[in-house]
Amino acid sequence: MEKTFLIVGLGNPGKEYANTRHNIGFVIIERLAKHFSFDWEVNKKFTTHLAKGNQNEKKIILTKPQNYMNLSGKTVAPMAGYYKINAARIMVIVDDLDLPLGSLRMRPDGGNGGHRGLESISECLGTRSFPRLRIGIGRPNRKEEVSGFVLGHFNQDETGQLEKVIETANNQLNCWINKGLQMAMNNYNGELSPKK
Repeated sequence: MEKTFLIVGLGNPGKEYANTRHNIGFVIIERLAKHFSFDWEVNKKFTTHLAKGNQNEKKIILTKPQNYMNLSGKTVAPMAGYYKINAARIMVIVDDLDLPLGSLRMRPDGGNGGHRGLESISECLGTRSFPRLRIGIGRPNRKEEVSGFVLGHFNQDETGQLEKVIETANNQLNCWINKGLQMAMNNYNGELSPKK
């Protein structure tokens, strides 16, 4: 029986939020869909955008919940139930204020760190034991409010580094699917390129 993997990119729907720091999950998963040559479709049943297909005898489902961030669990939990996906094969891609831009941290589980999207998914799944890929977006300077910062766009100086982050995150997700969580963490966590 083939294994099914659900990869969730977190973000907010709507053009006004496109490509903001808070939507880095959407940006990364869109690149992953392109890499796999998966087409996106609107799925009203789960209030999400879906892209799916098979890679190396594994079924991969990519999803961008179209509820707002703090309601992401209302998409993820029903999908996990419908496709019979165990929590260990649900990867959530999320922005992280506590990591500098350029840092990636994949973990098998953990707390929500005040992130409303992770909190919603944990509550709806009834567990925190699902892997997550935290993408560093850095912190605002003292004068800037956090909400304005996370809902703002990456500046011109950050775009080159951002491209490396997107590429590395995609490599790490591929490694997770094909070689497992430990290998993906060992080879990619904390750095912009895999260790030799």
